[in-house]
Amino acid sequence: MPDMETISNPERIRALAHPTRLALLDYLERTDEATATECAAAVGESVASCSFHLHMLAKYDFIEAAPRRGRERPWRSIVPNGIDVRPSESVPGSRRAVAELAGMEVLRQAERLRAYLATMPTEAEEWVQASTITSSTFWATSDELGALSKHMQNVAAEWFGGREADPSKRPDGARRSHLFAGVNPEPKAVA
Repeated sequence: MPDMETISNPERIRALAHPTRLALLDYLERTDEATATECAAAVGESVASCSFHLHMLAKYDFIEAAPRRGRERPWRSIVPNGIDVRPSESVPGSRRAVAELAGMEVLRQAERLRAYLATMPTEAEEWVQASTITSSTFWATSDELGALSKHMQNVAAEWFGGREADPSKRPDGARRSHLFAGVNPEPKAVA
């Protein structure tokens, strides 16, 4: 699996911490390129709002302008392998910025899961049985937890790598699917 870009810069991380920007980046990562009008239709926002947020994503080097199509100005992702947002001890403010963005992503994923669960009564049985929500509690060292975190980042790529970018690699009947996992210790007790 190609390496993801690691980001620790708090200003750049905060540029992502907006639901519309996250939706736009997600959309542009799964399409070759799209105009603000096409993005607006895909994410359910106005063209003006999408245009503003696309410019912000470009300003912080997550996307770039693609070659013009006549008068149309398309955009494309420049993080094809995704991003790994990670705090760094040497970068002041990175922990707070990562926590804010991660909290927003947890809410986004929870809403996505809730939307799926709302459709579950009408889903085909094989898709219902293939889906799961699971949790585990265990004792681990920070080294073990770090290794598990890295493994979880690689699981989907090891199994399904390349299918997002290359539709010919998708078997018949495949649907876009998600893996969402949180790996963390319990919070320390506050005295």
